[in-house]
Amino acid sequence: MGPALTEHKWYRKAAELSDTGMLTMARRLPALIGQVLRLGWRASRRDLAATIAFNVVAGVFTAFGLLATTGVLTALLAAGPTPDRVRAAAPQLLLVGAAITVRAGFAAAAQWAQARLRPQVEQIVEERLYELTTAIELAAFDDAEFQDDLHRARMRGVDSAPSMVDNAVNLFTAAVGVAAAAGALGLLHPVLLPLLLLTALPEGWAAVRAARLGYLTQLDLVETRRRGWIMSELMTERRHAAEVRSFTVRAFLLRHYAGLAAHIRRVMLDLARRQTMSQVWGDVLKGVATALMYTALGLLLWRGMMPLAVAGTAVLAIRAGQTSLINLVYALNRCYEDGLYFGDYTAFCQTAEEHVRRPRRASRADAAGHAEALPGFREIAADEVTFTYPDSDVPSLHEVSVRLGRGEIVALVGENGSGKTTLAKILAGLYSPQHGHVRWDDVRADDLDPDVLRGAIAVVAQDHTHWPMTAADNITMGDDLTAPGVLPRVQEAATASGADQVISTLPLGLDTLLDKRFANGCELSGGQWQRLASARGFYRDAPLLICDEPTAALDARAEHHLFEQIREHAGRHGRTVLLITHRLSSVRHADRIYVLEGGRVREQGTHHELMALGGLYNELYELQASAYRQDADDIHATSTGNRHLQPEAQP
Repeated sequence: MGPALTEHKWYRKAAELSDTGMLTMARRLPALIGQVLRLGWRASRRDLAATIAFNVVAGVFTAFGLLATTGVLTALLAAGPTPDRVRAAAPQLLLVGAAITVRAGFAAAAQWAQARLRPQVEQIVEERLYELTTAIELAAFDDAEFQDDLHRARMRGVDSAPSMVDNAVNLFTAAVGVAAAAGALGLLHPVLLPLLLLTALPEGWAAVRAARLGYLTQLDLVETRRRGWIMSELMTERRHAAEVRSFTVRAFLLRHYAGLAAHIRRVMLDLARRQTMSQVWGDVLKGVATALMYTALGLLLWRGMMPLAVAGTAVLAIRAGQTSLINLVYALNRCYEDGLYFGDYTAFCQTAEEHVRRPRRASRADAAGHAEALPGFREIAADEVTFTYPDSDVPSLHEVSVRLGRGEIVALVGENGSGKTTLAKILAGLYSPQHGHVRWDDVRADDLDPDVLRGAIAVVAQDHTHWPMTAADNITMGDDLTAPGVLPRVQEAATASGADQVISTLPLGLDTLLDKRFANGCELSGGQWQRLASARGFYRDAPLLICDEPTAALDARAEHHLFEQIREHAGRHGRTVLLITHRLSSVRHADRIYVLEGGRVREQGTHHELMALGGLYNELYELQASAYRQDADDIHATSTGNRHLQPEAQP
């Protein structure tokens, strides 16, 4: 781990947790229990109430059974013939048996209610996480620290929630058991009660220390584990398999993964050593406390302060109490440890809430009016937009201004890294600029509901997702194919993009699953996926169509067809098109071309205006054109040379 990582906030949090002890845990425990109760209450009030009530009743019958045991032992240890003593103890034996049976029934009912509660809590926590991760601003995913927070919340935080509910219930159950045993001991002889509780302190100390060490270790390994999982995906995912073999990087990947695994192994072995030493010391101190308790019991018998029958019941109560104490300490340890991980989840949710962009105007009437007005906009304008990615000191865009008129085809061109895709994402409402703003007529994009804004935009992205769904789902993105008017729109979009040729080759047509990892699934080529992505953009009924390198994976014929269809589709449906491409021959007919360089607009105008200007656009265009002219000249020269080399015809 490099020294730069020491500034990450999980290291700051680790430093705070390094001083955590039993008193700190005791202070935090009520808050943890409160979180559990709120989660359980949201999940199922009935199951939570049943779990608590049944455990309380089971504890009452535990105490009743212990006290009834005193009567059994008193009758059995009394003077007289054995048959008489057994008959005298029979009623008490029946009470003990009944108490045990009833307790078992209520304990089983409590476990059933608890088992019902767990999946409901898990669903609530997962849904909350996914609601946030699908709503946060796209820029958050470019922040490495945010990614680590998300990783901890997703991997351990989500799992810790149902586990914390289980352990909190187990903690409550064990506490009821301890209370039952302690109550019985208090009635038998008060001096035994504090001695019983004393035996829990060493194990509690060991448990808290083990939990703290485990959590700090997990924090330390967050980035290493994330890198390890990335390496694992590279070696196991189908989409990487061909390139792993083509470039013979198997040994490199294995070596890199082995280094990460070795670091994790060393850290975990050291954790096991430290946790074991803590447990050993806890067991030693617990043994001393137990010896003191039984010594006190022996002294009470020796001094005649306690009858033998009562001492026998006390031994049973001590054993039951210690078992409950062990369960209590274990549950306390797990509840506290789960609480630490669940704290990562809640902290991420709070952070994610800050990354969810909300419109400045909260009025429903405004939102409805904007939703209706967007399709009929006159102009989209980006004014003096500046944007810097997280963890970067250099702006990707600096005071950029562009205009998109209704029904126009506007092109963004420039070399790699010039800011074209970043600007397109800002216009699409995926990024919010730090300075400047985007307007749809007189309405600022920041004032719009993000879903309303994005609903007015269709995107054909270069790095599009290969959705592991049917071909129909890849075009409609959730619309029901059987709904009125959907199928004709799908067919029109597929024809315009050339995806109809792809669909015709699929065994089940639009119903074909496009994922080879599943039975009867099909895989597409890069160009075929590109056509489906284009059909997705054509299908969406949106006034603005953004095409970011839409022909990167297409052959020359398909590329020409798609650009022709983009122009025809835009004209037929009155759509505005923002076109980003390196193929400058495809933007000759654009209404306006913006040339970006270093995150700034260097030139703008029509193709003829920019060629006459003799600037960057002219240079890039001539470079591409000269390559084609050179190829044509080479072909012509070769053809001419071959004609000269032909033998003369014989007379």
